[in-house]
Amino acid sequence: MADGKIRVGIAGGAGYTGGELLRILINHPAVDIICIHSNSNAGNPVYEVHTDLYGDTDLKFTSTLSQNIDVLFLCVGHGDARKFLDANTIGDSVKIIDLSQDFRLAQNSKLKDRSFVYGLPELNRDKIKTASNIANPGCFATTIEIGLLPLAAKGLLNSEIHINATTGSTGAGQSLAATSHFTWRNNNLSIYKAFGHQHLNEIGETLTALQDGFDQTINFIPQRGDFTRGILAAIYLESDLTLEEATQIYDDFYAGHPFTHVSTKNIDLKQVVNTNKALVHIEKHGNKLFIISMLDNLLKGASGHAVQNMNLMFGLEETIGLKLKASAF
Repeated sequence: MADGKIRVGIAGGAGYTGGELLRILINHPAVDIICIHSNSNAGNPVYEVHTDLYGDTDLKFTSTLSQNIDVLFLCVGHGDARKFLDANTIGDSVKIIDLSQDFRLAQNSKLKDRSFVYGLPELNRDKIKTASNIANPGCFATTIEIGLLPLAAKGLLNSEIHINATTGSTGAGQSLAATSHFTWRNNNLSIYKAFGHQHLNEIGETLTALQDGFDQTINFIPQRGDFTRGILAAIYLESDLTLEEATQIYDDFYAGHPFTHVSTKNIDLKQVVNTNKALVHIEKHGNKLFIISMLDNLLKGASGHAVQNMNLMFGLEETIGLKLKASAF
């Protein structure tokens, strides 16, 4: 750190998560952005790609990676983070926060001399504080884990879990695909990867970390929504808990976690979009416990979450740079 500020490098700064990271970090009081790596945009001003940043920064993309950094954010595609680290020399003292899925699972969490900690503060806050390398969780995974962690911590996930979750179009990334064009996505709704989404593996690992021997089936139905940002997960399972008992378990588990809140009233996406907040609402219907969990997939589901982890790694107040305003309407 120089002059008390964290020197930051970003790889893959032209995509959605890279852009969100820049929007946060150019206003972060404890950060200096040293380099923004992008082979395809090298030499171009950042605001030519992220046009909403016109007037906010004169930074330019570069094809070279500075060694004069304290932390490197990897905002590259899945499978490309490991390749990037293999192809580039990164100083041993440089901390890494990877937003891809390359290092999230325990069996994939090592590369050369680096070991990655799963970066979910609601689960691993103390480990994150002393970590040098973080695997940032997936957006669906974070939403669902936040909905279930309090029950796992009490050993109360003892029946099949049913999840229907809808994500905004930014969850598909910036590269165009048939299902991300406006003409297809607008006024449309579809299911994809039913029962087989890639985030199921990290969700299972995370729940097992709290509930030893967890082996219940997770029935996960992901949906593509016709909106841009946000994830809403509707979760239910059998439970003998009363609503009052369940609410107390959730309140106790998330006490002291500044971005995760349990609401006694029904919740909606506009409460979390453009923020680093996660909201949870619980209901009881017969023998079913119904849990709604939601967040912004680009912030608490990706870049905001990554900055939260950076703050913890460098001993800063967890919320610094992340007190963001919801869109509300």
